[in-house]
Amino acid sequence: MPEFFAPIVELPEAQRWREQHRTSGASVVFTNGVFDILHAGHVAYLAWARAQGDALVVGLNTDASVRAIKGERRPIVPFAERARVLAALRCVDLVVGFGERTPETILDRLKPDVHVKSSQYREDELPERDVVLAGGGRIALAPHEAGRSTTDVIAAILRRYAE
Repeated sequence: MPEFFAPIVELPEAQRWREQHRTSGASVVFTNGVFDILHAGHVAYLAWARAQGDALVVGLNTDASVRAIKGERRPIVPFAERARVLAALRCVDLVVGFGERTPETILDRLKPDVHVKSSQYREDELPERDVVLAGGGRIALAPHEAGRSTTDVIAAILRRYAE
């Protein structure tokens, strides 16, 4: 890929990348999600997340984990394409896939300085909260833009193209 794309890596390489950033004193932000049909809400969220530190790692659910979370009709866009679109965003510094429903394992391995989630969640309800705090990180809740979701985009497409 051209050099202006962020790397798309497996977890061991992400760990090496994280360690280089830790050594240089850079703060690393982590967020995760499906990012199926990328929309303005996603972009605003990712830009906000990146502003919380020096570099942003996006944990991207694999296709199998998306099906487990969202059902058999998802994802619409396969992992490799979702990863490439994320990697093209200027605010994203690294993309790493993960196959679990929730990101505790990857957070435990990367130990980011900041873990960003949408403010539609409460920090005390996050299954990954204890892992983040135990790793010395903090949780930041990004502003949530209601009505901007992949589900909303899919519903709008279906309404417009219904026969």
